[in-house]
Amino acid sequence: MDLLPIFLDMQGRPCLVVGGGATAARKVSNLLRAGASVTLVAPELCEALARQVASGALRHEARRFAPTDISGQRLVIAATDDRAVNRQIAQLAKAADIPVNVVDDPDACTFVLPSIVDRSPVTIAVSSGKTSPVLARLLRTRLEALIPAGYGRLAELSGRYRERVKARFSEQRDRRRFWDRVLQGAVAERIFAGQFQEAEAIIEQELAPDALERDMGEVYLVGAGPGDPDLISFRALRLMQQADVVVYDRLVAAPILNMTRRDAQRIYVGKERNHHAMRQEEINRLLADLAKDGHRVLRLKGGDPFIFGRGGEEIDTLAAEGVPFQVIPGITAASGCAAYAGIPLTHRDYAQSVTFVTGHLKDGTIDLNWPALAQPNQTVVFYMGLVGLPVIVERLMAHGVPPEMPIALVQQGTTHLQRVYTGTLATIRAIVEADPPSPPTLLIVGEVVKLRDKLNWYSPPDEPVQGATTSIV
Repeated sequence: MDLLPIFLDMQGRPCLVVGGGATAARKVSNLLRAGASVTLVAPELCEALARQVASGALRHEARRFAPTDISGQRLVIAATDDRAVNRQIAQLAKAADIPVNVVDDPDACTFVLPSIVDRSPVTIAVSSGKTSPVLARLLRTRLEALIPAGYGRLAELSGRYRERVKARFSEQRDRRRFWDRVLQGAVAERIFAGQFQEAEAIIEQELAPDALERDMGEVYLVGAGPGDPDLISFRALRLMQQADVVVYDRLVAAPILNMTRRDAQRIYVGKERNHHAMRQEEINRLLADLAKDGHRVLRLKGGDPFIFGRGGEEIDTLAAEGVPFQVIPGITAASGCAAYAGIPLTHRDYAQSVTFVTGHLKDGTIDLNWPALAQPNQTVVFYMGLVGLPVIVERLMAHGVPPEMPIALVQQGTTHLQRVYTGTLATIRAIVEADPPSPPTLLIVGEVVKLRDKLNWYSPPDEPVQGATTSIV
């Protein structure tokens, strides 16, 4: 470790910044956020610094640096564009035992300002030990994406209850267990979901004199998207890695399933045509029972759980049973597959609305509102429509959709196995009979399919040879 990580209390402490450019502005902003009393010495100021001076946030001396400026300072930053002046400031500060940072000159520094992830009061500092500030900023960017803003609010809540927890639990071991439950369990999740009153209510229950250790778990209903692991949301990934039981569907891609905890119990409840590993009612019951046994249960579904994913049925049972749950939406197959196929679902010149419809109803029929689906200037997306393709094509044309209406079938969209078949209502059956696609396959009907040849951008690694009648990505 080349540098000692340390957080300084700068509230009200006098600090000197020399320089009036954009770099000095960034340094000044960080000092002000830490509560420092900043004096800025520079003949001219950039726009950002001029605004801060005008607001009264800091004191400005409109002149060049003078050695006496060092006197009485607790911290100094040299940020001029003159290397000799910066070095002079550094030497004077070192002689006075004042910490000094010199921009773009690590050898002249006695401390460096790290890249900061600010989730106040939680602060995460990243440093590359004077070697690569760009790398430190890159790591900070990645951390920014992984750490929810709610951690700051969680820290504030924890601070308010710290003394009460000490009074409630005399043993350090018991206090640690309490905070583990709070910071990794239902309280944290309520904070992240913006349910602040519910979070406080749970803490109050935990602190009640007659409270027992909580044995109720929670269910996370997470949309896994259409298949590409990069489309998973950050919140979904966090919950996937903390659940101890994973209940998953057939449409969840293996790379996404592998992103869950390695030691988590996995329960497959997938459904295929004429073969269900578990009936829906049994799945509903399973989720409730697992949570009541104290488990954090990940219900992982392909696409979005509220779009033909039966998520509403599952949380209806959970709500009736008093089981805590939360829903994390995913990118639905229509959106993901269409985007990766180069087919915009709406377009001002072709479609002013889009309709999602299932090609397989609960009773096994395809008894849909065909007059509504046959209206012009719209895009219709059929989920689970591959088996019913002949009926879908026949019924659309019977209700006035022209035979030359474009149609696309997207097989295993967003994955390396994606294939896209394009044709018209009149030709698509012959195309798929010559080269049958594999489920899951999405059907897109509408004039927007014409745009695919122009807008196609995604090429899977295992790209097959394109045929004469089948457009294959």
